[in-house]
Amino acid sequence: MKKFFRLTLIVALILSLTACASAADKKVKVKFNKRQLKKIELVESPKHGSPMIVLRENFSDVPIFGEAKATQDQMINFINKRNKNPKLNCTVEQIVHLYYVEAGREGIRPDIALCQAIKETATWAYGGDVVPEQNNYCGLGTTGGGVKGAYFDTPQLGARAHIQHLLAYTSKRLPKLEIVDPRYELIKKFRPQIFGKLTRWTELNGVWAVPGNHYGEDILQLWIQSQMPDASDASLDAANLKILLEDDKAAAYVYRGLVNVERENFYGARDDFAAALQVEPELKEALFNLALTQEKISKLNDAIKTYDALLDIDEKFVDAYYNRGRLKLAGKDYKGAIHDFESSLKIETINADAYNNIAVACFRQKKYDDAWKFIQLAAEQSSTNTFVRENYDKFAACVKVKK
Repeated sequence: MKKFFRLTLIVALILSLTACASAADKKVKVKFNKRQLKKIELVESPKHGSPMIVLRENFSDVPIFGEAKATQDQMINFINKRNKNPKLNCTVEQIVHLYYVEAGREGIRPDIALCQAIKETATWAYGGDVVPEQNNYCGLGTTGGGVKGAYFDTPQLGARAHIQHLLAYTSKRLPKLEIVDPRYELIKKFRPQIFGKLTRWTELNGVWAVPGNHYGEDILQLWIQSQMPDASDASLDAANLKILLEDDKAAAYVYRGLVNVERENFYGARDDFAAALQVEPELKEALFNLALTQEKISKLNDAIKTYDALLDIDEKFVDAYYNRGRLKLAGKDYKGAIHDFESSLKIETINADAYNNIAVACFRQKKYDDAWKFIQLAAEQSSTNTFVRENYDKFAACVKVKK
């Protein structure tokens, strides 16, 4: 029975995709089994972003060279928190150690290099062209359209190639070990305008990734998150001491709020983030954390207002648009939700979750043609995204072709 269902589903998928591709030439139209559609419900993709710590560093000043601020234990915990089952060919502890060894040898900040790998691999969940067997942690050689890029025999060589590629952008000196990065010499020969000249993470914007307008900032946001406190009594004691002794009261209240989030004391966290905003009303980290916490305690309208305030300060805060869209979707403000998801896509064009949630909003309005279009766009960007795949499979089973 399962084999029959799978075969039926595959046929439906092929027919639907063929119909979409050739409709203009053969006048084949995609139709839907309305009765079947009434029996399904599409699932929303979850919120984006995690509570943020306050680090008083200007992102544009953070260098690629330097010492780690996050410890190896912090990076291990950060990776495990983001993905309990990363598709690695070694343990999480081993990949973290390898990065600290390889980056440390070349003088590159290992904690931030790891955060770049986390961004590139979706914390080793993948979902794009690169597959886990490649041990390719930074998209070396992949150009989209199914091009998988470079393969490395071991995780160590994959980490080494990543660091050597960073070195090609950052310094004209040769790597200390034999070059394993297959694109190192290409950078040197064909891109002299950048070879050895980009010394800060934000200078990778539009260079390492295209369009990648906020590529460096995204990496540094992950780096900040990696330094988050935990739920221990020791962290709470340290947070209380910060509030008592440190001059930066806003950052101290945010820190204690983060401890309270980890301890699942969400009302206490809300009060701490609000206290931080009393000291510094436009502190973006406090606003974002407050909105996330307000959602946790089911104060959805308050969370929307907090995202409003955040976006008044920073109109490029992509996760604020996306999360506000989710809250509007929950409140059946479909027009507002779609507008927010589209706003997030203008900033971050690769965002399968945003396309998925637009599909959900259209589906709930019974705009099935639009819903099918957007769920296909989501699947094109990430066919392995759990929510996208579930919705695509449900929808495809309701597709029929009519000439």
